[in-house]
Amino acid sequence: QVQLVESGGGLVQPGGSLRLSCAASGSISSINIMGWYRQAPGKQRELVAAVGSGGATNYADSVKGRFTISRDNAKNTVYLQMNSLQPEDTAVYYCRLLPRLGSEYWGQGTQVTVSS
Repeated sequence: QVQLVESGGGLVQPGGSLRLSCAASGSISSINIMGWYRQAPGKQRELVAAVGSGGATNYADSVKGRFTISRDNAKNTVYLQMNSLQPEDTAVYYCRLLPRLGSEYWGQGTQVTVSS
C-alpha cells in the first residue's frame, strides 16, 4: 500500500508564492510518474505538472513559466514551486503517483487560495 501526504497549501496574495510537497511512503516502484493536479469548485480535475522518475517534466500551458515541479527520488517526494500566483490558481491541489505497473495513488488534497 502506498500513502501520499501533501503539505504546503494556504492563503496567499496575488503575485505571491507557495511550495507544495508530497511525500510518498510504502511499497513504491522506483519507476513512476509523480504529478500535481488541481480541482477548482465546479470544474474538472486537471493536470498541473508531472515529473517522471528520470526527470522528464510536463506542464499545463496555464502554469508554464510560473510553476516548477521537481522530485527527490531518495525521499520519494515531489515538490511544486508556485510563483506569480493568480486568483485563477485557487483550487484543491492533489498529488498523484502512477507506478510503471499497477494502480495510481492520490493524496488527500491541499487547499491553495489566492486572494487579496
